[in-house]
Amino acid sequence: MSAMGAMRNSAASQYPTSFRPGRDRFGGGHGFGRPVEKPKDLKGTLKRLAIYLKPMWPRLLFMVLAASASTVLNIASPKIMGKAITSLGRTFMMRIMGIPAHVDFSYIGHIVFWLLGLYVASSLFNYAMQYTMAGVAQTTVFAMRRDMNDKLSRLPLKFFDGRTHGEIMSRMTNDIDNISMTLQQSLGQLITSVVGIVGAIVMMFTISWLLTLICLLTLPLSFIVTATIARLSQKNFANQQRELGMLNGHVEEMYTGHKIVKAFGHEEEAIAQFHEINERLYEAGWRAQFVSGIIFPLMNFINNIGYVLISAIGGIMVTRRQIQLGDITAFIQYQRMFTMPIAQTANIVNILQSTIASAERVFEVLDEQEEPSDAGATATLASPRGEVRLENVRFSYKKDVPLIEDLNIEVSPGQTIAIVGPTGAGKTTLVNLLMRFYDIDGGRILIDGVDIRDLKRENLRQLFGMVLQDTWLFHGTIRENIAYGKEGATNEEIVRAAKAAQADHFIRALPDGYDTVLNEDASNISQGEKQLLTIARAFLADPPILILDEATSSVDTRTEIYIQKAMAELMKGRTSFVIAHRLSTIRDAQMILVMNHGRIIETGTHQELLAKGGFYADLYNSQFAGAFADTPAI
Repeated sequence: MSAMGAMRNSAASQYPTSFRPGRDRFGGGHGFGRPVEKPKDLKGTLKRLAIYLKPMWPRLLFMVLAASASTVLNIASPKIMGKAITSLGRTFMMRIMGIPAHVDFSYIGHIVFWLLGLYVASSLFNYAMQYTMAGVAQTTVFAMRRDMNDKLSRLPLKFFDGRTHGEIMSRMTNDIDNISMTLQQSLGQLITSVVGIVGAIVMMFTISWLLTLICLLTLPLSFIVTATIARLSQKNFANQQRELGMLNGHVEEMYTGHKIVKAFGHEEEAIAQFHEINERLYEAGWRAQFVSGIIFPLMNFINNIGYVLISAIGGIMVTRRQIQLGDITAFIQYQRMFTMPIAQTANIVNILQSTIASAERVFEVLDEQEEPSDAGATATLASPRGEVRLENVRFSYKKDVPLIEDLNIEVSPGQTIAIVGPTGAGKTTLVNLLMRFYDIDGGRILIDGVDIRDLKRENLRQLFGMVLQDTWLFHGTIRENIAYGKEGATNEEIVRAAKAAQADHFIRALPDGYDTVLNEDASNISQGEKQLLTIARAFLADPPILILDEATSSVDTRTEIYIQKAMAELMKGRTSFVIAHRLSTIRDAQMILVMNHGRIIETGTHQELLAKGGFYADLYNSQFAGAFADTPAI
């Protein structure tokens, strides 16, 4: 390898591989082609990010100084190395001319010593920069995750009703991780790139203003190529992301519902659809990678034009003794130091735009309106009885679309109230209002004569126990899932609750009993067993008021009997609101509220409502009248 070629490689090696032109920081194609979500309010978001970084300004200042020192030391090395090359070149030329000359090993050794010192010092400063920036990045995202988690716990239910879980999780994880990666990698690299560009220009001017101008002449061409390729590749990467999203959605659907696909014999159709989307993804991905990939050879070609011009003109200047041989070799390295950071800076700016957009998405959540403060709520219920009264309650999700108007209900302690009605009648809304997940627009809701707005939300919700149709169990042992109902529950209380919920027998039949670990969606136990565990959790909580969503719609008859027995036992002595889907299960309720369009249109017992021959009777007769005559009722 020639000396000049070695020096070109040496200059390139001073930059991390992951940031060289032609690669983005994720190891893929060139970073100019990465799809970027543009920030909406760049200045405002940067100010808010600065608030998180402000307490760490001494570390940030040290990081800037360390990055600058590391880069400056790297910039100084080519000129020092050039002195050694000049000395060796002079000796070589004298020998060619027949003049006795010896290599000045003392001088060369002195230069090598200095170079080693510069490289070691540069590496130490670079390590200090990376170490400091890692601490700054992790401290920042730690504070962001803490603030996000605290904020989510204070947001009202309507925030979660209006967004998918995936969207919220994406902001909590992907967006914050994007900020962390940029702070840890790109910010330091941006500083070193800017310092490297400025330093390289200064050092080139100290060697030759003419060669420096020749080097700068290639800049406009580089910018034109970069802008053109970025614009073309952006569109192709957008197509790639869209097709990738469709493929992921298809794969998730097919694997989630693979039993249904097999049951209806749609395997070939699913495979054909996969191949079709995969083919489109291949085409989009190939085009995106090809277009973004050609920027490196084009930039290399432009840089090599400058390299050839500098080498040719520099060689002429050396022969005329206008410049030293070592200076021209140093200048070539500075040219590489100048062109590489330009490509890196453009890539980093691209990444920073995406990061600012991620920060905006995080700040959008932090700016969401929280639940109204209940600091002024001082009422308490020492011995709650479970009397519930709704007086002229009005509520709407949208201001001009009323849902509940003038709703009046009186429930005595220990009474079982069934709530029935078609979809959208307001059954679930009523439950949300009782637990104050939403605040009413007018009227009052009283528990034991106390307005629920005079109770702290935490104290109010402790009065309720919930058993819903959609069971929720977390990844952990069965013992931990039942104990979720009461803080500090003893093992005896957990077992007692499981027995009361008819769950003890199946738990003990499992290999690890109460220590059986449920997976993430609790698919290692049946739907009925999940429901029994949620009932055991409610038993352990021992609340005065129960909210029961129909829990037997997707279980077999035998399990349904267990669940109904457990629920009947749970409801003894407690005020219970039962949201009923199958009317045959609520025949023994002391009062049935028939809702439609947010209003109670009928009230009475099962027999009274059937005798009226109204809405309830039509609803009941359209379902299973007589089909479940012998089914145990609550």
